[in-house]
Amino acid sequence: MDSESNTGKVTSVRGSVVDIRFEGHLPVINTLLLTGQDQQINVEVFTQLDAHHVRGIALNPTQGLARGMTVTSTGKQLSVPVGKSIMGRMFDVFGNTIDHQEPLSDVKWNSIHQSPPPLSRRSTKSEVFITGIKAIDVLIPLERGGKAGLFGGAGVGKTVLLTEMIHNMVGHDKGVSMFCGIGERCREGHELYHDMKDAGVLENMVLLFGQMNEPPGARFRVGHAALTMAEYFRVEEHRDVLLLIDNIFRFIQAGMEVSGLMGQMPSRLGYQPTLETELSKLEERIANTNAGAITSIQAVYVPADDLTDPAAVHTFSHLSASIVLSRKKASEGLYPAIDLLASNSKMATPGIIGERHYELAQEIRKTLAHYEELKDIIAMLGLEQLSAEDHHIVNRARRLERFLTQPFYATEQFSGAKGKEVRLEDALEGCERILSDEFKEVPESAFYMIGNIKEALEKAPAKAGKEAGDLPKNAVSPSKEPLLK
Repeated sequence: MDSESNTGKVTSVRGSVVDIRFEGHLPVINTLLLTGQDQQINVEVFTQLDAHHVRGIALNPTQGLARGMTVTSTGKQLSVPVGKSIMGRMFDVFGNTIDHQEPLSDVKWNSIHQSPPPLSRRSTKSEVFITGIKAIDVLIPLERGGKAGLFGGAGVGKTVLLTEMIHNMVGHDKGVSMFCGIGERCREGHELYHDMKDAGVLENMVLLFGQMNEPPGARFRVGHAALTMAEYFRVEEHRDVLLLIDNIFRFIQAGMEVSGLMGQMPSRLGYQPTLETELSKLEERIANTNAGAITSIQAVYVPADDLTDPAAVHTFSHLSASIVLSRKKASEGLYPAIDLLASNSKMATPGIIGERHYELAQEIRKTLAHYEELKDIIAMLGLEQLSAEDHHIVNRARRLERFLTQPFYATEQFSGAKGKEVRLEDALEGCERILSDEFKEVPESAFYMIGNIKEALEKAPAKAGKEAGDLPKNAVSPSKEPLLK
């Protein structure tokens, strides 16, 4: 390609959309173009309009860009650095470090546009991924190399749950943790960086951010950039990667903004017509292969708590587990605020998690579902109108609900309670013993915010006589039914 055919001129600028005329060879789609006063504005080719014009999306703010300015085609796609030296660092979508440390050395640059691994290289074995969080490991087991979604509205604890998983994974796993912030607040990135540094786990992590204030083009590409880094560790170093994406809805939202800017006809509820394709291109790269696995946990903001929103529906179709967070649970002080009945996992079958675990999980769900049905009766007629059998079910369910709460390392500074990681065996044993009515005489509050079941017995003597002592003010009181609206 000669220099003449490699340069063009800006013909129009509309926000982040830039039209460019090339006299010679047209750059292919996804090529990175440089323009602006010091060639500091990056534009990615989105579509070829005719024999001489391309339309691109600017990945930086376009202030100062004017018609007639020279555009240089790099002939390459947007690339990010990969290699061992990216560990412990924080990047933006262009692969620039943003943590004010010394420059990177010994890295190679890979294009962010990669194909998903072929079926022949994917693993056919289903393995469980242990998180150390009771409610998830017992009822919603995650898949190694799978994709789990954290569904919830604003402020129900998605980011806290992700942060806790990073802490637990990096603490005892030899894998790599990657955090990809798509359209999230810079405060969250700043806090996460310093929390991980203080916890001593930063050297096994890579952080990548496309913040809320960045143009839609940058937010749209940051997920692909994070996956390119994760794929390096999987393919080249044969390591397992835990990829945390906060928030996948912001990726869809950025795509919607780009689509609107490009003048595409919107689909249902204003979403882009290419929503499913764009999401699939990202999600299909997350897989368990013969080289290693990328396990992804993705926070999914649900607009107006509506699970039938197209963004939530299309995301659901890619997931092997769905963890639904509930505002009602959060208001009762039951953290993590997981709606145990609405959440599910494809891994919860006897062939994968074993007969004992499966039977126990089913029994827990059955008990909680029965309690949910009884809540209306309790609210209208009072607890004393229930049969003896229903009384037992309510007692078991309330103890289970409290036992499945857990103090997090991520919230130590707010709650003052020391964080705990619980082994799967201890969590199963605790649930089993509660279901067999072994703790009928132990006050409910003794089960609140503990690790293994032994702690309930240690707390019990102190708690006797003051049942609600450990619950927050706005929690549902275990001693005075009915309080249900």
